[in-house]
Amino acid sequence: MMASAPSQYTDPAWRGRVAGLVIGIALLWPMLWASEFKPWLLFDAQSLQATGRFLADFFPPAHSGEFLAMVAVATWETIAMATAGLALAILGAIPLTLVVNQQLSISRIGGGRIRLPSRLARQAARWLLVGLRSVPELVWALLFVRIVGLGPTAGVLAIALTYCGMLGKVYAEILESSDAHATQALLKGGSGRLAALLYGSLPEAASELVSYTIYRWECAIRGSIIMGFVGAGGLGQRMDESMKMLAGGEVSAMLLVFILLVACADGVSRLLRRRLG
Repeated sequence: MMASAPSQYTDPAWRGRVAGLVIGIALLWPMLWASEFKPWLLFDAQSLQATGRFLADFFPPAHSGEFLAMVAVATWETIAMATAGLALAILGAIPLTLVVNQQLSISRIGGGRIRLPSRLARQAARWLLVGLRSVPELVWALLFVRIVGLGPTAGVLAIALTYCGMLGKVYAEILESSDAHATQALLKGGSGRLAALLYGSLPEAASELVSYTIYRWECAIRGSIIMGFVGAGGLGQRMDESMKMLAGGEVSAMLLVFILLVACADGVSRLLRRRLG
């Protein structure tokens, strides 16, 4: 009989998959309810009419010479804000990575235990990284706008603090996941922690570190745009002004610039990965 033959094609884990799906839905549903997630409101007749009117104002995008010159200046300000903030974040993340990274611990050579002062310093650095990345850059920007006033300075400082925490954490994880043989050999030979990082861990992890750094630069550009809405300058501030004036053509033109900026950052990332790989 041919009826029992297909049993060999039955998924043996289908019960576990179905159970996992049911549990996931059971956990997700209360969260959707608490967040008042109501996507059907987008298809309401009044919402569709408002969306149509809003999108109709986007065409054609603004393209006057005076407006494009203003966008060019604001774009350069946004790129400069993101780049300066990320550079400061890297300068702060590197020493914290050296402290946090257990692979670079000299006291652990030969299976030894980490000394109490080293453990305390490492834990303090970890908590500092947690504190820095726990506060969103937008909140830092709001604080610094009150301290230093309107302008890109608040955005640069906000990016530097938040991204220092992010970079320090991820840099340490990337280096700790790399092959430790070269690093341990250098440390056993009397090398310092910085030399062991540069000549032991860094060559193997360079591609991944550069890729993540460029990704964070891309995120910093987006963050710079968002922080412009709270007075940190750049394209975000110009877009906020255009939205308040209901100038849809100007908004759509700046949205196109956003897309070009992210596309350029992605191209730079691919180029650097290809050069390092």
